[in-house]
Amino acid sequence: MHAQEALERLMAGNRRYAAMRQLHPHQTNFHRQTLVDGQHPFAAILSCSDSRVPAEIIFDQGLGDLFIVRTAGHAIDTLAMASLEYAVLALEVTLLMVVGHSACGAVTAVVKDQPLPGHLPALAEHIRPALTGLDRTAGDVLKQAIRANTRFAAAYLARHSTIIGEAVGADRLQIATGYYDLTTGQVDLLAAGG
Repeated sequence: MHAQEALERLMAGNRRYAAMRQLHPHQTNFHRQTLVDGQHPFAAILSCSDSRVPAEIIFDQGLGDLFIVRTAGHAIDTLAMASLEYAVLALEVTLLMVVGHSACGAVTAVVKDQPLPGHLPALAEHIRPALTGLDRTAGDVLKQAIRANTRFAAAYLARHSTIIGEAVGADRLQIATGYYDLTTGQVDLLAAGG
């Protein structure tokens, strides 16, 4: 599937979800059996671990449709990167979408510079570089920060992974970014600077 077709399929599914007109595709016993010997997802998604943002549901997709990697604040560590490289190299997905969402707790903690116990400071260190240059006097700072973190993650993938970067350069992979609104259920595509 071409990247543009994959993106259109995702966005059509999100429109159905936001309107509460889901089709719940590929969720039958028969379809499950067709996947026993292998998977062929049409897209990979990097999104937040937040329980309110399950990609298969918000994009109205089913079993075998999406290859999902979820971390708090969609932070990218070595394992997340390797998982996405697998999707590009072995599964040959043509679309990789990074999805941020409103009210992201991980980004909120970094924006507010909250004290973080345990291993949470390591998570903050993955998010903090995305927020340099954030204009804290203009508009909704948290929304700006979440969008900046989403765009940063997408750029990071292409810059720090030879596999992903080469696939983008050879026009075998498109990286898209989106912002999911918890209230409306809608995913808006993000422009490079928007």
